[in-house]
Amino acid sequence: ALALMAREPVDPSAAPRKLRAIALVADAAGPCGMVGGQAIDLEAAGSPAAFDGDGLRAMHARKTGALIRASAAAGAVMAGATDAQLAAIERFAAELGLAFQIVDDILDVEGASEDLGKTAGKDAAAGKPTYPALFGLDQSRRMAAECVDRALAALAPERLGGQLPAIARWVTSRTT
Repeated sequence: ALALMAREPVDPSAAPRKLRAIALVADAAGPCGMVGGQAIDLEAAGSPAAFDGDGLRAMHARKTGALIRASAAAGAVMAGATDAQLAAIERFAAELGLAFQIVDDILDVEGASEDLGKTAGKDAAAGKPTYPALFGLDQSRRMAAECVDRALAALAPERLGGQLPAIARWVTSRTT
């Protein structure tokens, strides 16, 4: 009984936010998100030439991008973001997710296996479509930087910041 009395009062407005956050994460994990993107990735292995830039972007938006977007959006929903703030966070996270994946592809080419925690060159060996394979390393780096620029620009109209800009910049400077 003491434990129940010590609890903070229940915020009745939190229940709809929790349900919305759960739905965002579930959608991002499902067939329109991570699972669907992974299926496309596995199907494309061995035939990277079948992908163009738009196809590669769409695949990655469903994979890592969907999970990053859902994580950011769920946090914004739980914090009580306005619709405009939520839209800005979703745009930020979509660009951040793409930048993360582009850098991941670059690291697969340039990184050391012991740093990456996976075998470097694994994507090329599996014939997976990647940004460096399609655009080259230099253009891939530029594309990742442009994603970060667009991510930061998405925050500006709503004056959002905090640690988000630092996280965005870390994505393009990471080595693992």
